[in-house]
Amino acid sequence: MQTPNSPTAPTGALPRRAAHTNAVVASYAVLLRRVRAAGLMRRRRTFYAVVFAALLLVLAAAGTGFVLLGDTWFQLLIAAVLGILFTQFAFLAHEAAHHQVFASGWANDWTARILGPLLVGMSYAMWVKKHTAHHQFPNVVGKDPDIETGVVAFYEEGAATKSGFAAVVTRHQGYLLFPLILFLGFSLILDSAKTLFGRRGVRFRYVEIGLLVLHFGLYLAALFVMLPWGMALAFVGVQMGVFGLYMGASFAPNHKGMPVLAAGSRTDFLTRQVVTSRNIRGGFFMDTLMGGLNRQVEHHLFPDMARPELRRANALVLQVCQENNIPFTETGLLQSYAMVVAYLNRVGLSAVDPFECPLVRRYR
Repeated sequence: MQTPNSPTAPTGALPRRAAHTNAVVASYAVLLRRVRAAGLMRRRRTFYAVVFAALLLVLAAAGTGFVLLGDTWFQLLIAAVLGILFTQFAFLAHEAAHHQVFASGWANDWTARILGPLLVGMSYAMWVKKHTAHHQFPNVVGKDPDIETGVVAFYEEGAATKSGFAAVVTRHQGYLLFPLILFLGFSLILDSAKTLFGRRGVRFRYVEIGLLVLHFGLYLAALFVMLPWGMALAFVGVQMGVFGLYMGASFAPNHKGMPVLAAGSRTDFLTRQVVTSRNIRGGFFMDTLMGGLNRQVEHHLFPDMARPELRRANALVLQVCQENNIPFTETGLLQSYAMVVAYLNRVGLSAVDPFECPLVRRYR
């Protein structure tokens, strides 16, 4: 196992030799056979049924607490619990979308299509569109939508396009990362609306719209009927903030600060998935806290592997990486955050200095 010594992540194609590449390709085929022979691709319906039932019980308890507490600022504790619960339901929707739960693709798709809008409040179609491209080309410029330059720039070329106030934010984006992801929930709602009301065809568009209307209708109606307006708005703010922070903090360590590949790179599947991903230590507790996203390397190599089997696959993957000299990165959670913040700050320095004279910059 290799752990990076610095948060820097080079942009470009990974060096490789044709013979070595062929050997790595063959190694992935061997790894896949070993994983299947060990029974690691089996469905774990009982595990997911228990997790789903436990989350529903906590949701029912939160609802009961909401009704019993009434008009009090202690309701913000319920809001925080809902933010955590909605994130855990999002993990389950993510796993169903990857066909980890059932043997039937139809059952998985409909589970994710219902869970996402109804219990999380975001579109399944939006998520699948972005996430499929990410899995195929993680950290590849121009192909991975998760590193497209927006409020945050994930590579130097993207940061260099920023100017004015956007450049000020970008130059300090590492330190601003966690405050920014507090708004991730609102961003997901906006992206869901763009997808479902856009011109492009979306399968079962009106099913998702109906479920989203039901989710937000019941949620907001309960808040504004039971609580004063100011308290209801504070409840929404806390719930969405916790949801965004939890979601963002679970996904940020997975690839941010790892190598970013040039658009034309032709890296083999095994190498591309491993070197751009980071695992987080922590055993069963971390598996539960992060919904299996802490085992990002194994998840990217076997997207339809059930969460409980990712831990067992780790030893097999590590062996193949060692045999082929492929860097395998695993860190603690806090260390991963430090690496991500340092990397984003370094990238942010590529943004245009807002106080620099454009004429001086042009003729320098």
